[in-house]
Amino acid sequence: MNQSNLQNKIQKGRTNIIGVTGGVGAGKSTVLKYISDNYNCKVVFSDDVANEIKKKGYPAYDELVRVLGQEILGEDGEIDKAKMATAIFGDVKKLEKVNKILHPAVNTFIINIVDEERLKNRIDFVFVEAALLIENGYKNIVDELWYIYADEDTRRKRLKDTRGYSDEKIDGIFAQQLNDETYRLNADFVIDNSKDLESASEQINSKLGEWRV
Repeated sequence: MNQSNLQNKIQKGRTNIIGVTGGVGAGKSTVLKYISDNYNCKVVFSDDVANEIKKKGYPAYDELVRVLGQEILGEDGEIDKAKMATAIFGDVKKLEKVNKILHPAVNTFIINIVDEERLKNRIDFVFVEAALLIENGYKNIVDELWYIYADEDTRRKRLKDTRGYSDEKIDGIFAQQLNDETYRLNADFVIDNSKDLESASEQINSKLGEWRV
């Protein structure tokens, strides 16, 4: 893809929306922490949104309780993450029902944030991080889609060191995610995060340097 075309997708004087995706262990959170510290932006993590919309008062809460039952609730009446996972475990149909509730609700919540920030036009960027960003159609609402890449050995080592995952568990996770080629075909910009943060930050600053605060 032509780099000059990429530069035209994000513009000064408006709030640009950038979707950020990549495989587990690629270091998306680390990269976004650097961006958040050095640029005038808001970072939205889809996992945080998913946790928020499962709280009392949101429509998804009522729908999840209806599908999975009262047994997923903790003593405080909120949905207990571990109990919900137990209720879904091994039941493909229940998982599908839960995803049909959560994915649209997360998308709507994020779109509302994006619309609000665009209307305010006070920050340069909104970065939206989502593992399923491509699969869930976020490409249609962002100005650019960024792919955080790290080679498989690096990702595997990170997952073992930071999360204590076994090779078997890692293999299962990798098998469920998009391959590198698919990520690259959909991405407007690729950050190689196989090395250290300094290397990744150089790539980011080369792309966004004029916006740095």
